[in-house]
Amino acid sequence: MTELLRRIEDIVAPTVVGMGYEVVRVAMSRGGTLQIMIEPADGRPMDVEACATLSRALSAVLDVEDPIAGSYTLEVSSPGIDRPLVRPEDFARWTGHEAKVELARPLSGRKRFRGTIAGNDGGAVRLTLPPEKSGAEAVTVELPFADIGDARLVLTDALIEASRKPAAASPTDGSEMDVIQGSNDDA
Repeated sequence: MTELLRRIEDIVAPTVVGMGYEVVRVAMSRGGTLQIMIEPADGRPMDVEACATLSRALSAVLDVEDPIAGSYTLEVSSPGIDRPLVRPEDFARWTGHEAKVELARPLSGRKRFRGTIAGNDGGAVRLTLPPEKSGAEAVTVELPFADIGDARLVLTDALIEASRKPAAASPTDGSEMDVIQGSNDDA
């Protein structure tokens, strides 16, 4: 995460937390879209009204703090069912589900892994890889959390079933998003 994105997360986090949500990820696209991905802290489902309310609140906070030079588009969204895994607690929460992980640096000559999350421990994520076509046994690897470039859940029947469960175990379906134009221009 760049210094600018850390600064933006520091700016928006108090508002997000104060409204009962958590920041999942802050990202900026080359096209000038600032994406702030949020989810309810208590695991309740996300809805369009919540995204719209958060968008208005975060737009106001960002207008005051003015961390981005030039114009940008603010996109506030939920992580969706096949959500990105960006924090150690994401891996703990989704233990037992399938994920794709891409490392920024190769581990034993390999950067891409797909398997079942077996938890995390001491700065590493454990992923159980399926048996190879040769009939070998499943293997659990430890992937250094600091080396993870991208990770996300894989859409499976088990994940869909888990998403239907209420309260803390229920992720959102990803259909909720609100986009607000933002700018630091003094026009």
